[in-house]
Formats: sequence, structure tokens, C-alpha cells
Amino acid sequence: MPRHLSMIEAATALAAAMAAVLGLAEFSATAAAKPISNAQAEQLFATTCGWCHQNGGREAGKGPKLAGTKRSDAFIVNRIKNGKEGQMPAFEGALTDDQIKGIIHYIHSLKGS
Repeated sequence: MPRHLSMIEAATALAAAMAAVLGLAEFSATAAAKPISNAQAEQLFATTCGWCHQNGGREAGKGPKLAGTKRSDAFIVNRIKNGKEGQMPAFEGALTDDQIKGIIHYIHSLKGS
């Protein structure tokens, strides 16, 4: 009997496939670690996180609104890397530390939203 994917597994697989289709190879965890631009961070957020954090993180969706978050950078890094069982997939190994830093910078840029 075929195994059915959970919504989180399906969303993670879809995000990875979309990144590949869109030619976002620079976002691959196997790419050489290097700082990413604000535009790259925004695009990475859209293709990886935007499935659950609506309107670029400005509104709640399946995931919470991230604009104006009071969470520490350490908390956000941990959540991105390790996920939250049943609610958010883990992205450790899928994203480089520099990509995660870029996503955090992008999230902080949403303060005024």
C-alpha cells in the first residue's frame, strides 16, 4: 500500500520542487555557503516558507504571522532547523546557515508591516 504524505511533507517536497523548477540552485544547501542578498532571501522565503506564512509572512496562514515577531534570532534559527512536530517541517540540511540568516533578516524587515 503506498504511503501518503502528510501536509507538511507534501509542502516541503513542493517547495523543494518549485525551487528546482525556478532555477533557484543558489538556494540549495549543497551550494557553497555565502551571504545571500535581500532579494534572494525574500524569494527563498516565498518558495520555502510562504506556503504557510501568508503574504510574505505579514499574515497568519497555516503558520503564524511573522511580521513584528518578538521571538529571538536563536528561537527562529532553532524553529527553522528543527521545525515543530505536526506544525512546521524541519529545514536543517535543506538550508545553509547563511540562508537561514537571510530569512531571519527578511523576517525582521517586516517589522513595520
